[in-house]
Amino acid sequence: MTSPADARPTVAEERDEAIRAVVTRLSRPHASGGAVIERAAIVAEGADAASIVAWIFANAGRPEETAARAPGRGLHGTRLSSAPGASGDTPRRYVLPAGALA
Repeated sequence: MTSPADARPTVAEERDEAIRAVVTRLSRPHASGGAVIERAAIVAEGADAASIVAWIFANAGRPEETAARAPGRGLHGTRLSSAPGASGDTPRRYVLPAGALA
């Protein structure tokens, strides 16, 4: 027989459910059948941003693949397009597989 104390969720389970609720609220459907969430929306959540990204990776989420940008043209085009961070080192969106939010 299970006691009422055993039926209560742990702190880790409550935290996981809270982050799942935030991700569900901020995400929208993706063409792959899963969900997509904008990095800007995650950052706007404030201090929980790192926890949200960690939750996404722990639940089979991944950064969205972006197409490579064409090199710039002209005298300074190569220098400007090859600057650190210019290639988009930080993903703009994260994609979760179908069923990750269920």
